[in-house]
Amino acid sequence: MNMKHAGIWYGGDYYPEQWLQSPDILKQDIDYMKQAGINTVTMGVFAWSFLEPEEGRYNFGWLKERVDELYENGIYTIMGTPSGARPKWLSDKYPEVLRVDDTGRRQLFSGRHNHCFTSPIYREKVRMINKELAGQFASHPGILMWHISNEYGGDCHCALCQKAFRLWLKKKYDSIDELNRRWCTAFWSHIYQSFDQIESPSSIGETMVHGLNLDWKRFVTDQTADFAKWEVDALREEGAVQPTTVNLMYDYKGLNYHKLSTAVDVVSWDSYPLWYKEREILTARDNGLQHDFMRSLKMKPFLLMESSPSATNWQGVSKLKKPGLLKLAGLQAVAHGSDSVLYFQIRQSRGSSEKFHGAVIDHYGGDDTRVFQEVKAVGRELDLLREIAGTFVRSKAAVIYDVENRWALEDAQGPRNKGLFYHEVCTKIYSAIRKTGINVDVITMDESLEKYDLVAAPMLYLFQKGMEEKISQYVGNGGCFLTTYWSGIVDDGDRCFLGGVPYGLKEILGLRSQEVDALYDGEVNHMVPAVGEGKRYECSCLCDLVQLNGAEALMVYEDDFYQGYPVFTKNSWGKGTAYYVCSDADQEFYDDIFRKLTEEAGIKPLLNGTIPEELEITSRESAGFEYIFVQNFSRNEVKLEKSLLEDLLQGTMLMGDITDSGGINGYGTVVIRRKLTAAINDGQKNTIS
Repeated sequence: MNMKHAGIWYGGDYYPEQWLQSPDILKQDIDYMKQAGINTVTMGVFAWSFLEPEEGRYNFGWLKERVDELYENGIYTIMGTPSGARPKWLSDKYPEVLRVDDTGRRQLFSGRHNHCFTSPIYREKVRMINKELAGQFASHPGILMWHISNEYGGDCHCALCQKAFRLWLKKKYDSIDELNRRWCTAFWSHIYQSFDQIESPSSIGETMVHGLNLDWKRFVTDQTADFAKWEVDALREEGAVQPTTVNLMYDYKGLNYHKLSTAVDVVSWDSYPLWYKEREILTARDNGLQHDFMRSLKMKPFLLMESSPSATNWQGVSKLKKPGLLKLAGLQAVAHGSDSVLYFQIRQSRGSSEKFHGAVIDHYGGDDTRVFQEVKAVGRELDLLREIAGTFVRSKAAVIYDVENRWALEDAQGPRNKGLFYHEVCTKIYSAIRKTGINVDVITMDESLEKYDLVAAPMLYLFQKGMEEKISQYVGNGGCFLTTYWSGIVDDGDRCFLGGVPYGLKEILGLRSQEVDALYDGEVNHMVPAVGEGKRYECSCLCDLVQLNGAEALMVYEDDFYQGYPVFTKNSWGKGTAYYVCSDADQEFYDDIFRKLTEEAGIKPLLNGTIPEELEITSRESAGFEYIFVQNFSRNEVKLEKSLLEDLLQGTMLMGDITDSGGINGYGTVVIRRKLTAAINDGQKNTIS
């Protein structure tokens, strides 16, 4: 990482504006940060009312004083732009900046993100405050990065946005006849005579034209990304050269993050898993998928921008982190490619909606709390791993996890209108590959497939233009490819393909889908070997009935009128192999299948030996070295078999929670460094620059 202090960035969101009347607290905060090994804070994110208390009257003195004093004490700043929460005077004087909902109602001043990304007035006011910020801090040695707004999301349906949407559509389709054709508006007599007639989807208007719904979401993403770029441009105009980031959110369906990430230099995200709602390893794998998705957006180190040092306050049930989990969760982010462990928040607010959200320093205000002592311990551990900053993750397997596909999939109106379980299926497949002890990229349809030995594309309902050719080339060149039921059904305008599905893959997969049976909740079928004896697996939700045209049936359905129909198939095509899963199989099926497929693809595990269920193994690389993380997501010791332990101990131990009996302590992490035995593709560190 190209940074002004070496090592992992450690700290979090800090709001000194809440404590300007308490200089003793501000002084104490710095003492506590230094105790805890905190080297980075994020400031300014929600400070607009303090930075510009009245229109055109700026007050940066308090912020500059904080940045200066922190820097003098070895603590650097990620400077936030304040557009995530506008001041009251701005909404009062310029009501057009407030959003209009889908029913046409203008919102009142409230909450966060209640602003129109199209509004020229809002854009100008944001440009002005950002330029003023950059003018004050662009050359300050204590500024590491610019944090653009906060958790972008939501949409506006005002007249300005309607006009912008129509212009966006006209640019995309050129003619209204082409739009009507692509949206299939002949259905229900919905034909438009001009672009001026089009309105955004509305709960009191149109929601049944799926092409409209899909394009509206694309427009909202483009408008949001353009607004983010507008913010960045304002900073650059005033000479800010530090990298920029936006903090993304867990499994967020409101925006296409692949496109939004192009507006900034570095991806960051806010991780708040629901620990203890299920076994920790299951939560860890779900969270790991998100880490890998964020890292894969730019294929370089990301930042863990927010996590809770204790309980949250906005989840349905806010659980404390049991001793040891804080370290484990933070190191999981680092293992998956993060160059930071940052918390929300440094000091707990006294009032309003997040006053009970966990913090490094709570309302008691002492340094003798359990949480503070754990934060302090994590700081010491991260200092041991400082050389890992800037290293990258190399993966030979990928899972396609695409939000535009999901938009269309969940809007399809059939065959199940509730419970398509796209996220869950992707997580099952991701988890199964992870269990083999290899790294996994989580990519969108935009990415090339050629660098991977194994690619899984679950429920790829919507095909981006040319997707079938991309898959064909990948398999033909020797790739191992797996896809599932309900794939290749519609084009990028959400129009059904004609001539049989999966579209463009019938020859590659050696089959054609004939019918799809939807199962009720609780209803199941079973998968059994097509020939001989073997394991029996449960399947549910959707059952694809396929006709084989060259593929081999490895497993068949056991129940119902389609007993004996193929449910898992294999087809050799070109130099590669394509697999098709016809139903929503259970986790055990995917675990067994991907043990075989990763071996077939020639992907070597990071460590040799059987990996216990509760462990996660990941790695990062630099020129000449790899860093292997082994993490135990159980509160109990997990024993390692001899071959796994011996392989692990071949490296130089950077961090070790290995017991005398050859296991890993509960919530323990082991990190080793060893020389690479094979050349790395690029041989260079990735940097945040």
